[in-house]
Amino acid sequence: MTGTAPNMARPHPLTRSGFTTFRPMPTRWMDVDIYGHVNNVQYLSFFDTAVNGWYVDEGLLAPTTSTHVFLVVETGCHYFSELVFPETVWAGIRIEKLGSSSVVYTIALFQEDGQRAAAQGRFVHVLVDRATRRPVPIEGNMRDKLQTLVASTE
Repeated sequence: MTGTAPNMARPHPLTRSGFTTFRPMPTRWMDVDIYGHVNNVQYLSFFDTAVNGWYVDEGLLAPTTSTHVFLVVETGCHYFSELVFPETVWAGIRIEKLGSSSVVYTIALFQEDGQRAAAQGRFVHVLVDRATRRPVPIEGNMRDKLQTLVASTE
């Protein structure tokens, strides 16, 4: 079967202006594959690093001691242009939906001076109890801080 599945139109690259929060991440020598560009598997690592780094900086996560942690339950990526080594990738992060225990992110990766996303995707986290791995509600200060990333309706 060739072509695109029905209702699966390829999105257009997002632009920097659609984001207010960015995280810089330098590419590493080991990120590059034999074709000379950052390998596709690294893009999801950039997503994960951007979101979890934001959690840590905001005081929402202490990776080894927090009683509640976020687990990835869904992810996906669309690729538009190559990222390379050496360069700093800028990850724009925003929340498309803040649920009772889940967060749906849109993340776009931009080249150092790029205005259009080199790649973008969806990243879904669920807040769970570290011990039981059962979902817990996103409340209080955590909800307030996450709310600052909720995308405005255009």
